[in-house]
Amino acid sequence: MPATVIVGLQWGDEGKGKTTDFLAEQTAMVVRYQGGDNAGHTVVRGDEVFKLQLTPSGVLYPHITSVIGNGVVVNPVTLIAEFDMLTARGISTDRVRVSRSAHVIMPYHVALDQANETRLGGAKVGTTGRGIGPAYGDRAWRLGLRMEDLLDRAVLRERIARALPDKNLVLGSMGVGPFDVESLVDLAAGWGERLEEHLDDTTWLVQAALARGEHVLLEGAQGTLLDLDHGSYPFVTSSNPVAGGACTGGGIGPLQVDEVIGVMKAYSTRVGSGPYPTELLDGVAAGIAERGREVGTVTGRARRIGWFDAVPLRYAVAVNSVSSIMLNKLDILSGVDPLCICVAYEIDGRRVETWPSSGAALSRATPIYEQFPGWTEPIHAVRSLGDLPEHARRYVSAIEEHAGVPIVLVSVGPERTQTIERAFRPMRRRPGIPA
Repeated sequence: MPATVIVGLQWGDEGKGKTTDFLAEQTAMVVRYQGGDNAGHTVVRGDEVFKLQLTPSGVLYPHITSVIGNGVVVNPVTLIAEFDMLTARGISTDRVRVSRSAHVIMPYHVALDQANETRLGGAKVGTTGRGIGPAYGDRAWRLGLRMEDLLDRAVLRERIARALPDKNLVLGSMGVGPFDVESLVDLAAGWGERLEEHLDDTTWLVQAALARGEHVLLEGAQGTLLDLDHGSYPFVTSSNPVAGGACTGGGIGPLQVDEVIGVMKAYSTRVGSGPYPTELLDGVAAGIAERGREVGTVTGRARRIGWFDAVPLRYAVAVNSVSSIMLNKLDILSGVDPLCICVAYEIDGRRVETWPSSGAALSRATPIYEQFPGWTEPIHAVRSLGDLPEHARRYVSAIEEHAGVPIVLVSVGPERTQTIERAFRPMRRRPGIPA
């Protein structure tokens, strides 16, 4: 059975954790394929809320093997704390596996990230300050530490000693004190001792599961519009959240993916700096933010709020080869009247219906809206699309038309059970069955 990829279609925070949790029951393995502890997934189980930064959402199911793939950058401090939190709450982490090839976020990465954002001042990117960019940078420079290196003090000492002089030089220029090689070796070796039993060659682990005919779910962090190559550069993350990133970051080939489920909210949000054409700064935004509890899972920063934007949606569907969509937080819009969907931009006097690759052009974009009547009824108890208020159905249909692919799941509340599942889903392709 080939794999399913879950990908965010907006600026992240779309509710991918709930999507994974909802679909994971029939899954053998959930793989996180990129990002680091700068991204969080919130999963609600009954009265319990779990905020996960690195561990895949499937960890709440005892039968699932949760995999942190080679495309993830791992802060061992965060991962160990997360394991301790889950264990204390009765969730076993015995089946969590971490790629031996995943790169390690070191303390100097965090220091560099934070110092650089401070230096940039008003021009800062708006990172979480977790060291993600510097860690990915060292990976590209071939100066990084991998999780397997934590098990060998000699390798640790050699790698850290090679990287540290330049790090300390840059940090010193920004007023930050130096790091010591031996102290870092001791720290990293301690992480290795704690995490050794979880390290594995996850590429072969995933490949073996697929060869057995098991269903593998790959989940990304952040969203398409924060993708390093396809997002609103430079206000992006340092990895590839798009569905293609599941191949490089999860250890699979493109022919092993037969379903890409895009996840989005019924409105839009964004955390951090960067152009945001449909942003709202009024009482409507404040109401949505309050009802939707729109604060970052990792940082606690307030998310920026905006109307739904169909321009990047069409782009995100295309670059991810999305086959179906889960629409989250429709319930948060109850009581908002009218509702708006951005269908195009005006840029330099021209109507533009395609997502601009230029961040400068995007910053000059004025949204062109279509209005829709809202609804007042609460919809948390609705379990069928036909039972939604008429105006809610019309709103969902309008978004679906712009997407060009079916919306098969609609979330009307945070819990797993508060989900409308359409009677149809696109048929998953099987070997030997024509598409």
